[in-house]
Amino acid sequence: MSDTRIDIIRHGEPEGGRRYRGHSVDDPLSKLGWQQMWNAVPDNPGWEHIITSPLSRCQRFAEALAETLSIDVSVEDNLKEIGFGSWEGRTSEDIKTNEGDALQRFLKDPVHNRPEGAEPLESFAERVWTVYQQTLTQYHGQHILMVAHAGVIRAITSKILHMPLDDVYSKLKIEYAAIASTRIPDKGEPVLVLT
Repeated sequence: MSDTRIDIIRHGEPEGGRRYRGHSVDDPLSKLGWQQMWNAVPDNPGWEHIITSPLSRCQRFAEALAETLSIDVSVEDNLKEIGFGSWEGRTSEDIKTNEGDALQRFLKDPVHNRPEGAEPLESFAERVWTVYQQTLTQYHGQHILMVAHAGVIRAITSKILHMPLDDVYSKLKIEYAAIASTRIPDKGEPVLVLT
């Protein structure tokens, strides 16, 4: 049996620039964001199916790519970004100006310094990991692309590398349209593949 491969691409730049977008802010990709996504797609990627977050910054590109590659796409609600509660839609500058050192505390220890009303980081990581495991089972032996968010990549990386969530949030920078590749040998544990 061949390895299962699951690649995860972060969406490109959304309209409105950099700000905290969880699952309740659904800005579409900007013109630059679309360009970033198309530029990130390798020649002959070999993907057999695409699974996407339902947020428009992911889903619209996923559907366009699936049409281009003549493959199916499915929408998975549990791949949506983590909820940022009271920080949804706000810039870092706004948070720093209006909430003192709250952002600095969050960046140092995001598990214990969540914004008011934010989704618990552990719950988010579990819902994302469940999708990853279900994908591994359903598409065993295939090469799959997930179109998702920086938080999704961090959550999966933390599970694969057995890293604490606060470390993966504070020490892992994920640029727009970055691709994290994982390979799962038959009856083996997932590994992160850097190319």
